[in-house]
Amino acid sequence: MDYLFDLNRLPSFLVPFVSLSYRIGYRDVCLIVTLIAIMAVLRDSARLLLLEPFANWKLTRDWRRRQALKSGSSTPDANAKKGETPGSGDKISRVTASNGNVGNAERLTADRPAEGSLEARRIRHAVVRFAEQGWQAIYYLVQWLLGIYIHYYLPSNLWAGYPHIPLAGIVKLYYLMQVSVYVHAVLLLNAEAHRKDHWQMMTHHIVTIILIVASYSYNFTRVGCLIMVIMDWCDLFLPLAKMLRYLSYQTACDATFVFWMLSWFVTRHALFYKVIASAYWDVPNELEFGWWPERGYWLTKEVHKVFVTLLVILEVIQSIWTYVIFGILYRVLKGEGADDSRSDDEGCDFPYRKIQRSRKTGNCLCSAGPDPGLR
Repeated sequence: MDYLFDLNRLPSFLVPFVSLSYRIGYRDVCLIVTLIAIMAVLRDSARLLLLEPFANWKLTRDWRRRQALKSGSSTPDANAKKGETPGSGDKISRVTASNGNVGNAERLTADRPAEGSLEARRIRHAVVRFAEQGWQAIYYLVQWLLGIYIHYYLPSNLWAGYPHIPLAGIVKLYYLMQVSVYVHAVLLLNAEAHRKDHWQMMTHHIVTIILIVASYSYNFTRVGCLIMVIMDWCDLFLPLAKMLRYLSYQTACDATFVFWMLSWFVTRHALFYKVIASAYWDVPNELEFGWWPERGYWLTKEVHKVFVTLLVILEVIQSIWTYVIFGILYRVLKGEGADDSRSDDEGCDFPYRKIQRSRKTGNCLCSAGPDPGLR
């Protein structure tokens, strides 16, 4: 066991990929590469081993129950009770009416939708989307809890004692994890089919990466940790709302979406405005402008202006999303229905949209809206 944690036994070229360095440099880039690979493995493992199997079981069970109710059976999972294994689409169970004349009202009920049918495609789409959103919910929960833990032990004054070095190992790891997941998100955005807000998302991710790297490199880590905690809290609930939507829990979906909207306004505007105001007003009042590399002191007027400008750009993007969100809410309240402005429902999802619109309760709040996190 000691061998696994003894870096001296590893080839020298591998050490930067598996260890934290207290200096800022190329070793951080090496560790970010490792974290991106770990994120990709964890994402696919969670999707394929946990989230997709659960969603497939849940949605298939719900489909069987609907079919059983249509056929007049009082045992929705009749096929499962008769010992038929899931996936045996060609196996048919006879459900008979219990009116004293056995066999007079035979109906055929399959164990799952026929391969390639509209309902099968709808379920498959919901399973894939549920798994994607599930991974995001898991990631943001873990990152937010870690961020809260770190922020709790940091001094409350964002600027006093600048430069904020040396960094604790857990703070450095937290920063590098954030960079790795946003870089991974940029790669996914370019690998997948472009959606309507592709360039908004790309701009958001690039500006965020620049801010994280700059605050890390220029030793403004306290305010950086605070901003990441603010962002991660809000990003936790939109994936959760979408997960509930794909499982057809309409009421829970709407309630979660409303909570997300309130959280969005509080964190992405009210609290973020306070951070921008503090960066703009408090930094010149509390700190001296200067450039002393030997002390890790990189605060000049130009650096200050660039930081504030990037924060404002990020807030402008979030304000655009807020306009879209409240536009959707207004249409829903008017009874006009809601569509996903991101074209989140492409490909085989068209039958799902058709089904949603055909329902009386089709104006589900969480069936629409931009996805401002790592989507």
